[in-house]
Amino acid sequence: MERITPLGRSGRAAEVKGLPGPGRCLVMGILNVTPDSFSDGGRYADSRRAIDRGLELAAQGADIVDVGGESTRPGARPVGLDEELARTVPVVRELARAGVRTSVDTMHAPVARAAVEAGACLVNDVSGGLADPAMARTVAAAGVPYVAMHWRAPSRDMDRHADYRDVVSEVTAELARRLRRLAEQGLDPDRVVLDPGLGFAKRPEHDWALLAGLGSLRRLGRPVLVGASRKRFIGAALASGGAGEVPPVERDMATAVVSGLAAVAGAYCVRVHDVRAGLDAVRVASAYLDHYARHERTPGPVREGAVGTGAVPHA
Repeated sequence: MERITPLGRSGRAAEVKGLPGPGRCLVMGILNVTPDSFSDGGRYADSRRAIDRGLELAAQGADIVDVGGESTRPGARPVGLDEELARTVPVVRELARAGVRTSVDTMHAPVARAAVEAGACLVNDVSGGLADPAMARTVAAAGVPYVAMHWRAPSRDMDRHADYRDVVSEVTAELARRLRRLAEQGLDPDRVVLDPGLGFAKRPEHDWALLAGLGSLRRLGRPVLVGASRKRFIGAALASGGAGEVPPVERDMATAVVSGLAAVAGAYCVRVHDVRAGLDAVRVASAYLDHYARHERTPGPVREGAVGTGAVPHA
């Protein structure tokens, strides 16, 4: 597997048409307006509380607030279209009116269309267009950026599809096929962001391998979003370190570490629950990348016991 070297700004993937960035890895704040999300289900199911939370995320520095009305946790059951629309569209509309850059997290073309009409500037689709054949053409007509995630099956049975010989090469190949198919359906590739789908039909070892192999995804020529926040593989790593069972809401510090590593490895955006910690992480990563680019050091493995060698860790 390729070892990832840190990227300077000149080494980043192309920017996303219609989504200007601040010159660093973007931070997307998660706003679940559902009663059954895996870490904060029910906290923001009320529209007024959800809007207040979205404004809070923006005030904390979120570049994008991602509004989702259907849980995609393992085993989750789908909700009706009318219910998803009722959960998401009013929240998107009020946040957009307040000047908050907002995205909608949905697999359904009618929800994507309504959310964009309400002011959403991006569609984040965990199925990459596989759940709804009309999605690609809907987003193409709307003219907004689109996040296409690696997806093999609905949440209720996705764990049965976590079967890989080489997860990095297989996920890369499957996303390459998705990118080609989306283009065939009229979606401008310059508007597409790719997401390896951590935790979706993946076991912890698959998630870590994908993080270590972000270079393979970068070779597809599109920016990469990393959504690691509070997920099972982080909880498993903390537990294996002697921490015992760590509930999702206590995984934010570890999430920030992963966000920083992803930013150093060239991620375009990280999707997080704790925006302040995520923003700190990517700002530190940006400062490190600038320093690395100026000194142009050649990275290499750190020998055991070596201190102050100038070697650069691989993300």
